[in-house]
Amino acid sequence: MKAAQRSGRVVYAGAVHACVPHARGLQLEDGRVLAEDEVQWLPPFEVGNIIALGLNYADHLKELSAELTVGVKDEPLVFFKSPGSLLGHRGRTERPAAVAMMHYECELAVVIGKPARQVKAKDAMACVAGYTVCNDYAVRDYLENWYRPNLRVKNRDAATVLGPWLVAAEAVADPHALGLRTLVNGQLKQLGTTANMVHRIPELIEYLSAFMTLSPGDVILTGTPEGVVNVQAGDQVLCEIEQIGRLANTLSLETTRCPT
Repeated sequence: MKAAQRSGRVVYAGAVHACVPHARGLQLEDGRVLAEDEVQWLPPFEVGNIIALGLNYADHLKELSAELTVGVKDEPLVFFKSPGSLLGHRGRTERPAAVAMMHYECELAVVIGKPARQVKAKDAMACVAGYTVCNDYAVRDYLENWYRPNLRVKNRDAATVLGPWLVAAEAVADPHALGLRTLVNGQLKQLGTTANMVHRIPELIEYLSAFMTLSPGDVILTGTPEGVVNVQAGDQVLCEIEQIGRLANTLSLETTRCPT
């Protein structure tokens, strides 16, 4: 794929820059070439509403079947996340010290490119600008009900990692035929395919746009396959989606901060 079909955003020398991939890392719009570790990565686009799907993979539903109150025939399980939950590629996510189970979730993130209101599924893909990789952490200790995820589970600061690149929709022939995998400290832990989505992208856009307007920059996090495991402070997590990219993230221990 041509570099122009991938775009990102980074902070370098005190300013935000658009960038594209380069053989040596990334290239800023002014032509400077930098290594990945020379910049602070941001989510690769200006994010609007963050709309997340729970339990949207058939294998993940089966994996959790003993705990569920929702099945494959129910309408999509949707919830919102706040801007403070976002983090870029190579960022650090804090893990609360007292919790027993915190896990990653490798997800295909769908980015809306134009306003969508009451769009039918057959027309929905025309509203998609592109895709990126998401790692959406969850703290299972705080889960009160699988059908109603609460804020402490899924809306934690810097626990929704996006990037590194926004890949143009036209560069991905079939977003429902992409392999996903997650490695923790270099060891494969999660392996799946977007073919196992319960509610596919056109159906999700039709469902959401029936009662709310989707705007450019809104992002739909489409859920994760089976294979989530507990992660600890110090772990390095790499989420990969075929044709989309490799998103790196590190866990650190949660720290207490006092107001200044």
